[in-house]
Amino acid sequence: MFQPTRLQQELADRIVRLVNEDGLQVGTFLNENNLAKRLEVSRTPVRGALQYLEHRGIVVRRPNRGMELIALPEQAPAAASVNTDEEWLVRIARDHRRGELSQDFSEVEIMRRYSLNRPTVQRILSRLSDLEMVERKPGYGWRFATGFRDPAARDESYRFRLLVEPMGLLEPTFRLDRHWIEEMRRRHAETLERPWQETSSIAFFEMNAAFHEGLAAASGNRFIHSAIRHQNQLRRFSQYDWKFGFERVVINCREHMEILDYLAKGEREVASVLLRRHLERASQVRSRDNPDPG
Repeated sequence: MFQPTRLQQELADRIVRLVNEDGLQVGTFLNENNLAKRLEVSRTPVRGALQYLEHRGIVVRRPNRGMELIALPEQAPAAASVNTDEEWLVRIARDHRRGELSQDFSEVEIMRRYSLNRPTVQRILSRLSDLEMVERKPGYGWRFATGFRDPAARDESYRFRLLVEPMGLLEPTFRLDRHWIEEMRRRHAETLERPWQETSSIAFFEMNAAFHEGLAAASGNRFIHSAIRHQNQLRRFSQYDWKFGFERVVINCREHMEILDYLAKGEREVASVLLRRHLERASQVRSRDNPDPG
């Protein structure tokens, strides 16, 4: 029997809400890439969520065509409060960045350190695994994915991104979907309107990562896209432990939206200059004791 993870269940409920909000009808095919962008996650957990919806009889996989909507699902009620699991994600990210958690660890170590029961730890580790932040070791235990704990590595990362990301906007194969631009604008506007709290860093980073990865994908250059996706993965832990407050969030969102405005007008050269300036400013804000802000 298919046993979905907590993240897959959450994503399945969010997909159901999107189906209802978009007014999709039976026979519509759900695009895995588009869902991943809208939900601000990678394709892997979306694939698991769709598998869960298939188990529930809502979609069915058609060979060479994708997932077809075969039943109109009832919308699940929205969560009444902030998911406390996200508080643990932030705390684990912070402790890992500080070097207080070893690279290799066990469920028992996490249970003892945070006074959590095994089901809770397994649920949190499952979510971290879906986000590709931890992985099971062969045989026994877990391992954190490699991230930025060395200031020199962060500096190198920014210099690499400065070389690659702005140039991606100038690729002859660059194509950006207008619907993606509008979706990004909406997410950024919602971020600016939503009250900021410690756990907001998770949604903020995933939106930020979706922005940079989306531009890289639009370049049409698979190597640029792969490189920026890898950079986002390396930055995930440091940005979950956000130390710059809401003021830097506002600056980040406004700079992103300005880039989107010029891309919407087809002025890619200007957008490329703005993206480079955005990365330069973010690299200057970063300090040895803080996560990177861009």
